Amino acid sequence: MKDSHGRTIDYLRISLTDRCNFRCIYCMPEEGVCQLGHQEILSLEEIERLVRVAADLGITSVRLTGGEPLVRKGVESLVEAVTHTPGIQNVSMTTNGVLLPQMADDLKAAGLNRVNISLDTLDAEQFRQVTRVGRLEDTLAGIDAALETGFKPVKVNAVTVRSLDQDFLAFAKLSVDRPLHVRFIEFMPVGASDSTGVNGAGWGKQDVIPSDELLGIINERAREAGMPALRPAGNKPVGWGPAQYYEFPGAQGTVGFISPLSRHFCAECNRLRVTADGKIRPCLFSDNEFDVREALRGGTDDEVRAVLLEALGAKPDDHHDKVGTERGMSAIGG
Repeated sequence: MKDSHGRTIDYLRISLTDRCNFRCIYCMPEEGVCQLGHQEILSLEEIERLVRVAADLGITSVRLTGGEPLVRKGVESLVEAVTHTPGIQNVSMTTNGVLLPQMADDLKAAGLNRVNISLDTLDAEQFRQVTRVGRLEDTLAGIDAALETGFKPVKVNAVTVRSLDQDFLAFAKLSVDRPLHVRFIEFMPVGASDSTGVNGAGWGKQDVIPSDELLGIINERAREAGMPALRPAGNKPVGWGPAQYYEFPGAQGTVGFISPLSRHFCAECNRLRVTADGKIRPCLFSDNEFDVREALRGGTDDEVRAVLLEALGAKPDDHHDKVGTERGMSAIGG
């Protein structure tokens, strides 16, 4: 599939649920989350049908997200169905990792290729602050389970927020002794905005750490610790995203930087997003949505295809530094 700007679109991100076992400060409020009702979210059968139609159009890669996708009942059977859809070559998942120790083997057997695990700090107290309810040891156990089960690659996603004062070198060093691929993601303005430009998740430009600055910070701290600096990676991990990868000499993994604000990669965008309630979003930063749920529940495959193509045609050329979205990240799909 080609969009109106000539980009090949072959990647579909599907949110399975807006529910989560965390309450991360940049993703959702601590209380008062208005959750979707059972009839509002796409059924597993509807998701399978959507993937089949999308694959016929040229989608080859699917990522399952949330909320937290592992809290969705029947996720293993969905992974198996998506994996066996003709045309689908890769199925991956973004998760906070808490449920992986119990579920990793079944997910691997179902055909899941790889996992991205969200982890924003290696300090236990700060982890509790960021997630509001989580325990650092649970996510670390999830990372261990992913490696032991044989997912490849295993990526660790850290959202960088200046006011959190995260230990970025400690994160980067996770890539040295194990085949972990740490990726730093610039804090993004997703969520309800007000006239000041600060959204409901507390986003502000002062908290954005541009990736080039972060690379310099890590290398400076590495030198202070007697370590060599990061260098461009020779072997990049498999993936469909826009990260720029570096590595420490001799390391088993890599360190990546995802720069949606400081280095727009919109010209390389290859994806469509589907929310848990069946809305196709052409762009993370846009509130433009196309309802595929109605077509899935009362229409033909041609009607489902038509909604996908309509959304494809509406992909913008760039997010143009838009601040704030009507939906928060948990409702859009991380």
